[in-house]
Amino acid sequence: MADDTLSLTFHGAAHTVTGSCMQFTCGGKSVLVDCGMFQGSRTLEKLNAQPFTFDPKQIDAVVLTHAHIDHSGMLPKLVKHGYRGPIWCTQPTADLLQYMLADSGRIQESEAERHNRRRDRREDDAFEPVYTEQDAITAWRQCKGIDREVAFQPAPGFNVRLWNAGHVLGSASVELQAGGVRVMCSGDLGPEHNAFLPDPNGPSGFDYVVCESTYGSRVRDEVTLEQRRALLGAEVQAAISRGGNLVIPTFALERTQELLLDLDYLLRNDQIPHTPVFIDSPLASEITSVFASYSDKLEDTGGANIFAHPAFHFVQDVQESIRVNSVTGAIILAASGMCEGGRIRHHLLHNLNRRNSTVLFVGFQAMGTLGRVILDGAKNVRISGRDVEVRAQIRRIDSYSAHADQAGLLKWIDNRGPIASSLFLSHGEPDSLETLRRELQARAPGLSVKLPEIGETYALAPGKPAKRTATGRTDLSAAAGHDWQNTYADFTSSLRTRLTKIRDEHQRQKALEEMRRVLDSYADFKQARGK
Repeated sequence: MADDTLSLTFHGAAHTVTGSCMQFTCGGKSVLVDCGMFQGSRTLEKLNAQPFTFDPKQIDAVVLTHAHIDHSGMLPKLVKHGYRGPIWCTQPTADLLQYMLADSGRIQESEAERHNRRRDRREDDAFEPVYTEQDAITAWRQCKGIDREVAFQPAPGFNVRLWNAGHVLGSASVELQAGGVRVMCSGDLGPEHNAFLPDPNGPSGFDYVVCESTYGSRVRDEVTLEQRRALLGAEVQAAISRGGNLVIPTFALERTQELLLDLDYLLRNDQIPHTPVFIDSPLASEITSVFASYSDKLEDTGGANIFAHPAFHFVQDVQESIRVNSVTGAIILAASGMCEGGRIRHHLLHNLNRRNSTVLFVGFQAMGTLGRVILDGAKNVRISGRDVEVRAQIRRIDSYSAHADQAGLLKWIDNRGPIASSLFLSHGEPDSLETLRRELQARAPGLSVKLPEIGETYALAPGKPAKRTATGRTDLSAAAGHDWQNTYADFTSSLRTRLTKIRDEHQRQKALEEMRRVLDSYADFKQARGK
């Protein structure tokens, strides 16, 4: 007999900001809310190649909050391994997924090919892509568009409505009812007055709420659209005056379009010099075409297609991308936003070591990503197997975040109250989670606040705090942290200089022998444990 108690398992985005995937099970039926890819450190990304901890064939439905790959990127793998049901989402999300998922599939194939081509891996087992472009296209065809605030049944016993999350085009929070329990899953929440979108909304009075915590420890100064444009204009003016390029790592979805909205305004009003703007991301170009198709419905555009400014050059083929490196005094927008892949790495290779260049970060940089390492002040980084000295100006504008800050999260949680049972804080790094938890419990000492680990399962009953019924994977905490390869790049880039400071030849040789001995001791320890 099927258990009529609603249970919730966190398969990702717990104590980390990527890999969002929650499984709700009741009456023998299972519904996933999101099925996202892990992004960040190489160790964390390896989780994408591991088998699902559930059987995709036993999932009855998927409800997707939005098109970002850390929420949608494992849908092709889910389909590849037997999922045949619908993927419920808003229509704009479905439109975006046509390009987002196919691009991700191509990346998986190219990454596998690159690994297999490397000389030092010829004797290893061949790498298989997590999924292919064709898997991605198949998954996209299973999308089923649904309007917000319209009730539907993704599976027997489950009643769902989507609500505006104000994060990116098409984004939604998920209201779910099953087993006599009412739950609200925030998805990713946008700040108030986010470009293009109305503010987040939704009903109140839930048994359980799951809220993202990306910026749970950060309170931003409120910045108007005009003030944000002034900040961007100042950075553009300063970068161009240095005589080099302004390189902006940007997310193909939403951040690119926000920047184009502001650059269009600044150019049209002569607030920055007439400067060529290269959008060097085929995916960003495709995503921008989707935004253009919704121009009459987007806020802040005046109903016009602001993406057609003559200064905007959408770069398509690789040769054209390479030619961009011969220009100077240009603005270059390239993905990925955390510098983990795509053409931005190519532009960083050519600009990071130039003192007259500027790299401007306008989005969240997760722990372990190359973007975070650069932003945290690394003097040397490793990109595509090459060590690069960081000489460029490194700048940051926080006001482009598509995520609500601590004040915005607290306001959204307050508006969903009263919460009768428990509040789960997910999609955040440890400091953000803990800071937000303390703030919430200082305001409401009796509130049950849970910080789930990946793999944990909770029983959800009306009027009772969530009860953990399965423990999680605490071994993943290190995987969400810094990546050893960038530490290695910093170490090796300065190694020769540090060795030459040892004046005595004998002592220098001794230092090298001691380093070799330390490395050998770790290898011997690992070999001994494997016996």
